[in-house]
Amino acid sequence: MAQTKPLPIGVEDFKRLVERDYYFVDKTSMIKDLLDKNSMVSLFTRPRRFGKTLNMSMIQRFFEKTEESNAHLFEGLNISRAGQKYMQHQGQYPVISVSLKSMKQNTYELAYETFKDIVKDEFRRHRAFIYRANVLDKEEQRRYDAFLDIDASDSAYNKAIGFLSVCLERAYRKKVIILIDEYDVPLENSYFCGFYDKMVSLIRSVFESALKTNPALEFAVLTGCLRISKESIFTGLNNLNVYSVTASKMSDCFGFTQAEVEKFAEDYEISDKLPQMKDWYDGYIFGRTEIYNPWSILKYVNAVIDEDTVACQPYWINTSSNSIIHELVVNSDAKTKEIIELLMEGGNVKAPIYEDSVYANLNVNSESIWSFLLFTGYLKQIYSELIGETIYSTMMIPNREVLSIYKRTIQQWFEETVKKEKNPPLLQAVLGEDPQTVQNEINRWLRKCISFYDTKESFYHGFLAGLLAGSEVYQVKSNRENGDGRTDITVCEYQTREVAVVIEVKIADTFRQLDAKCDEGLKQIRDMRYSEELIDDCYRKVIRYGVAFYQKACKVKMDECLISE
Repeated sequence: MAQTKPLPIGVEDFKRLVERDYYFVDKTSMIKDLLDKNSMVSLFTRPRRFGKTLNMSMIQRFFEKTEESNAHLFEGLNISRAGQKYMQHQGQYPVISVSLKSMKQNTYELAYETFKDIVKDEFRRHRAFIYRANVLDKEEQRRYDAFLDIDASDSAYNKAIGFLSVCLERAYRKKVIILIDEYDVPLENSYFCGFYDKMVSLIRSVFESALKTNPALEFAVLTGCLRISKESIFTGLNNLNVYSVTASKMSDCFGFTQAEVEKFAEDYEISDKLPQMKDWYDGYIFGRTEIYNPWSILKYVNAVIDEDTVACQPYWINTSSNSIIHELVVNSDAKTKEIIELLMEGGNVKAPIYEDSVYANLNVNSESIWSFLLFTGYLKQIYSELIGETIYSTMMIPNREVLSIYKRTIQQWFEETVKKEKNPPLLQAVLGEDPQTVQNEINRWLRKCISFYDTKESFYHGFLAGLLAGSEVYQVKSNRENGDGRTDITVCEYQTREVAVVIEVKIADTFRQLDAKCDEGLKQIRDMRYSEELIDDCYRKVIRYGVAFYQKACKVKMDECLISE
């Protein structure tokens, strides 16, 4: 291949990426945009794994004053070509850089201990310079030492970042840049683990000290998936500029653009793979910019280079939290389920967009859920319009990779839910030759389930087989060779061979066709001699069902049992 540079999969340190000559998609124009905007606090909200951490490392390496210059890292990149007006800022500021992405513990106490460790590490990183500068009085020195010796009180950590910035300003005689990566990870985690209010209180205190009442602040950059509402986190923070997935400014700073992916494919001589890359990993719209998932593109290109047999896979599913999708699947009402089914068939949903979100008010059956799914990458915005005083967006699932996440989550929920039922009534009714109860049970599950279609037949076939599976005595087989063809579903008991069940599944085009389709299924069982082979295989009795589906409705008919002589 023409391009032999290694791929930076999992590399989140900008210095390591450049110095070890990894393949690099240049996003340094973001630094120019930050300087041009001159905002006190900038918040960038993007889905997980869209390059936020690497960009924060890039910003740190550009601005931070260090003993050994990092200027060489930016030679030949977009920011260096922007001119001296911008390059004069390189290496001129003290920088506080913290990431909250590791605060995923299942109790508040453990999460808070992790936060304290994060703070301690940053105090240790700056200790040598601050101590050499000898700018702290005795009380400030004692306070600084306490963070290093694990003597600081819990309440002190809430204002630790603000205090550290004051110390750095005094030591460097320069105002401080604060970078906070993945600020909403502890908030999302605490919501699903049940201690959201406590975590909100902590993050609010930290932000108030570091971002609101901090005279030592030059500017701050935050990243996350969601903009948590001012009322809960950013109380009184009037100097905040938010760049969400709906904003046009700096929309190309995270993820790969079409041109960048085309250049990537050209460099690795895989331009013939562009249609697959687009189908699976494209489709996001940030502002007015078409964006590919960068993590998935890197993993895909790596798989192609390694000549993996299946390169197109849902790589993002294993990196991003799917808790919101799980919540949506498990707790959605009939109306929400209908919308999910419509989306999975390639349709769209039109809903108001709430830029300010609060996890505590997350309700999968309210209009706000679609905003959550948009900002976390599970939907894309097609277009938006102002109706009255509210912005409405029309949204759809962005690509095949994200569609697979919905499918997998639904399948896992369905399997787990079915397993919870001991001695399922459906199987008992099937074996008990009770077609009315069989019909009632299938319809009950149809109302409960979220359907999606590779083809309608494959969904209903798998759905019914899944409902019947799980017995320790009876084995369920699909597409088993019987007679002159293949039966849709066969239920067999191998020990005594007392009874077997043959089920033929049909799909109706209208509700009125259900009855006739059941008859068609039963006729097929007879004509294709599906039952005879089971009788020849020493089964005493074969029960025969024709099952027809139309949307969320099912009809079941039973034929006369075939009994061995």
